Amino acid sequence: MQQHEESKAIRRPMKSALPAAKDGPRINEEIRAQEVQLIDNTGDNKGVVDFQTAMSMAEAAGLDLVEISPNSTPPVCKILDFGKYKFQAQKKAAEARKKQKVVEIKEIKLRPMIDDHDYDVKMRSMKRFFEEGDKVKITLRFRGREMAHQELGYKLLNRVKQDTAPIAKIESEPRFEGRQMVMLLAPR
Repeated sequence: MQQHEESKAIRRPMKSALPAAKDGPRINEEIRAQEVQLIDNTGDNKGVVDFQTAMSMAEAAGLDLVEISPNSTPPVCKILDFGKYKFQAQKKAAEARKKQKVVEIKEIKLRPMIDDHDYDVKMRSMKRFFEEGDKVKITLRFRGREMAHQELGYKLLNRVKQDTAPIAKIESEPRFEGRQMVMLLAPR
C-alpha cells in the first residue's frame, strides 16, 4: 500500500504562459488607459480625450493610434501610420549604429634589447593604429637574466612615450605583470 502511494506523481496546476513582452509602443486596442493626451495626424494637440473617441478618430483617418509616451499621465498617443513609424525608427537606429566606432586595443610586443630598425618598424605600425583611432597596449617581455636589468625596460618605454607624445597620451603608466611590463596608450 505504501509503495503504491510513493509512485504517484504530484500534479501541479498548469500555469498559463506569460504574454510575450512586446518591443516597441502599444497600438490601438493594446492601449490600456481610459483617457489619453491626443495628437492627431496633422500634429495638432487635441488635449485629453477618452480612449474610445481617440480610437474612432484614428479609424476615421484610416491610421493607427500609437502610444508615444506611456509613462506620462495621461499617456500621450498619436494618430499615425504605424508601419511608416516603425520603418523610420529602424532607419534611425541603423544610422546611429553606422556612426559609432568600436575602439580596439592593438598589442605591440617588444624586447628590452630591441634593435633600432625593429623599433622603427614597431613605431610605424603604432602610428598607423593611432590614426585608425585604436588604443595600443605595449608589452615588453623579459626572458631569463633580462629580469635583472629592468631599468632597460623603463628606458625603452620612456623612449616610446617621448616618440608618441604628439599623437598619443598615456592611459596607464608602465607596470609589471609577471615577467613583462605593460603600458597602454590612447590616441589624442
